Amino acid sequence: MPPRVRFAPSPSGYLHIGGARTALFNWLWARRQGGTFILRVEDTDQERSRPESIQGIVDSMRWLGLDWDEGPGVGGPCAPYFQSERRALYREAAERLVREGKAYRCYCTKEELDVARAKARAEHPNAQFVYPGTCRDRKDEPDRPHAVRFKASREGAVAFVDKVFGTITTPNKELQDFVLLRSDGYPLYNLAAVVDDHEMGITLVARGRDHLGNTPQQILIYRALGYEPPEFAHLPMILSPSGEKLSKRHAAVGVDEYRARGYTPVGVLNYLVRFGWSFGDQEIFSRRELVDLFDWQRVSRSDGRFDEKKFLDVNFEHMKRDDLTPPEAYADMVVPLLRERGLAEPDRATLLAALPLVRERARTLVEAAHHLDFYFRDPPEFDDKAKAKFLTPQAAPWLDAVHRLFEQGDFTASRLEQAVKSWLDQEQLSMKQVAQPLRVCVTGRSASPPLFDVLEVLGRPLALRRLERGAELARKG
Repeated sequence: MPPRVRFAPSPSGYLHIGGARTALFNWLWARRQGGTFILRVEDTDQERSRPESIQGIVDSMRWLGLDWDEGPGVGGPCAPYFQSERRALYREAAERLVREGKAYRCYCTKEELDVARAKARAEHPNAQFVYPGTCRDRKDEPDRPHAVRFKASREGAVAFVDKVFGTITTPNKELQDFVLLRSDGYPLYNLAAVVDDHEMGITLVARGRDHLGNTPQQILIYRALGYEPPEFAHLPMILSPSGEKLSKRHAAVGVDEYRARGYTPVGVLNYLVRFGWSFGDQEIFSRRELVDLFDWQRVSRSDGRFDEKKFLDVNFEHMKRDDLTPPEAYADMVVPLLRERGLAEPDRATLLAALPLVRERARTLVEAAHHLDFYFRDPPEFDDKAKAKFLTPQAAPWLDAVHRLFEQGDFTASRLEQAVKSWLDQEQLSMKQVAQPLRVCVTGRSASPPLFDVLEVLGRPLALRRLERGAELARKG
């Protein structure tokens, strides 16, 4: 049976790159096996969930190309896909467990629990607080304010086989009577996840290793409800360079931040997939290769450390190679960034002709837009230092002469270069003397791709107009 997998973010902020990696692994498995990838929003935390966060996560997922088969904006047979709209299911499951004696109502107030915690801390300062089962055998009074707790067994153990970490066994004595439903009627994560994963037919739950501690509790809930647990795969963590949990103080951690920096979607996915998965010594993958090659046998247990430089290198590799980012796709991605720079829709033919001159230089799409700017901004923006240094009265007659050279003949890089070299030989000038004033005239900068290639892309009319204006500026000093 084709797998049904899900990515279930909590909309309390941006899409974290760790979450994106989890979504990627699930998406790859669904696409590799011809299965179903579901996006489910776990928005039961009313204090932290934000509508704008939901939209941000959806936008980031779409930008990455991690399309979902069921979920927000798509629908599906298991709708709704927002947990806040599925509360009746969780209440029904909790009430059923209470009726069957597998859970109970807990009437302890926050103040009472705080006292119990303080007492436990005083007796055992380093121990984690374990609920003492105060309400375990109390009379059931459903009309009183209450939470619902699972009645955990004190004997035996919970064991399951993880697709990454192998067999994991947790003695029941290490578990407490955990909360299923809060007093406000909202479920806790473990109950909601179990109910939804069962109702949605999830066959494999793949998530970060930090969820390993939830899995024994969830398996107990599955069994208490008479459900068959799915398979589990817990993924190694993405850590900071120093080995801590990755956070904003170590690096940019939101997918939206890398989008704003001009990273490509596949460049981001390529870097993230290597946190926990490998295929021999291969470092760079196309999206198609990732789908074709992904399997759980190659997922490692070892956590990885985030490396900004490596991330940028991977992105640069994707931007350089036509087979990974075809010219048309590159153009589509860079056009919005050119618009952000105040440029009108660029001529498509000119843009495609200019791309080969920037692909070896631009490590991000933001850099690419910077390198492409002068092709579409007329006049170009002049670098003040370059203008002062090279557009001098001495350069004016040289620029006039080059203008005359460019008025006739083929306007190709090879012909233009040869014409300039012949003229330089006649005038006993060096290329160094003339090339930089010429470069500043046509690009506004002292550094650019090969000058004569740039001129060919610009074309004769635009190049002559810029030369004429540059010569005027040079005469004015």
